Amino acid sequence: MKNTVETPSLTSASFEELGRELLVRLGEDPDREGLLRTPERFEKAFKYLTKGYNEDPEQVLRGALFSVDYDEMVIVKDIEMFSLCEHHMLPFFGKVHIAYIPKGKVIGLSKLPRLVEIFARRLQVQERMTVQIAETIEQAIRPMGVGVVIEARHLCMMMRGVEKQHSATVTSSMLGAFRAQQTRQEFLSLIHHKNGNGS
Repeated sequence: MKNTVETPSLTSASFEELGRELLVRLGEDPDREGLLRTPERFEKAFKYLTKGYNEDPEQVLRGALFSVDYDEMVIVKDIEMFSLCEHHMLPFFGKVHIAYIPKGKVIGLSKLPRLVEIFARRLQVQERMTVQIAETIEQAIRPMGVGVVIEARHLCMMMRGVEKQHSATVTSSMLGAFRAQQTRQEFLSLIHHKNGNGS
């Protein structure tokens, strides 16, 4: 005989109660040993995975802008990224490559991975996140151009649906000078070179 658990009101339930309700709806017994602390862990995990909602990307960049006399391309590539697909709340993960051509100001290098982290720690679609990163950089320093490329694998495709294990999704956002073919090609060429050799 299955345990009967009173369903909490979804509008007033705590995150932990929602986790417990999810276990019940899956046909599990939330009182068995292995699941006793799962609702608590569920709450902590999702609060961490969506902490980007509580962080201001513009504020992060504002504290690390520097005036420089430099007008060549700045690239930070292979930034690891983990996010949650807003359609299925399953993870997608991969690498982000960012480039910009400064016009008087640059961003502290450590802040670009931080910017990626803020947008990734939200329910996302890859296309929107790509644009958000590029537009935030553009608004912060008004460079001559910004380019962002994201290469990611989506568990909603790998674990369910079409179940294609080796598929990857590539998205890009090219603003300003990066819309020119030559600049775009230089950026794409540089991010695909490893240790001085083509990948």
